[in-house]
Amino acid sequence: MRKNKRRKPMGEINVVPYIDVTLVLLIIFMITTPMLQTGVDVDLPKAESANVEVKEGKPPIIIHIYKEHKHKYEISVGDEDKVPVELEDINERVAAIVGANKDSQVLIAADGDVDYRSVVKVMTSLKNAGVPNVGLMTQPEDD
Repeated sequence: MRKNKRRKPMGEINVVPYIDVTLVLLIIFMITTPMLQTGVDVDLPKAESANVEVKEGKPPIIIHIYKEHKHKYEISVGDEDKVPVELEDINERVAAIVGANKDSQVLIAADGDVDYRSVVKVMTSLKNAGVPNVGLMTQPEDD
């Protein structure tokens, strides 16, 4: 004698598929996040105002960036005259100079009104040329 018993509805939710999906998403985000982080490393000075010490026999390479000038970019090495250069040529020029003079300091002297994009483009070009540290030149404020 069998009685027709109906099964009672189950009131529990099976969470295993949700846990599987969550773990898969976590793994995807863990893999892709490091690939999304890009940028230019900048070594900021620890002091409010620090003077640049010129190493003997190794004059600094200075990249000048102008907002309104007949040449937007110029390069000078030490006390030499400024040489006009295009943005695309900065990488090659600096790589050649740094290759000849190891441990040369590279500085950027930009007008105060130059947009941030121009400075970052030059810094990226210098990074591609193999320059480990780039300094930004400033002038002291008048009191």
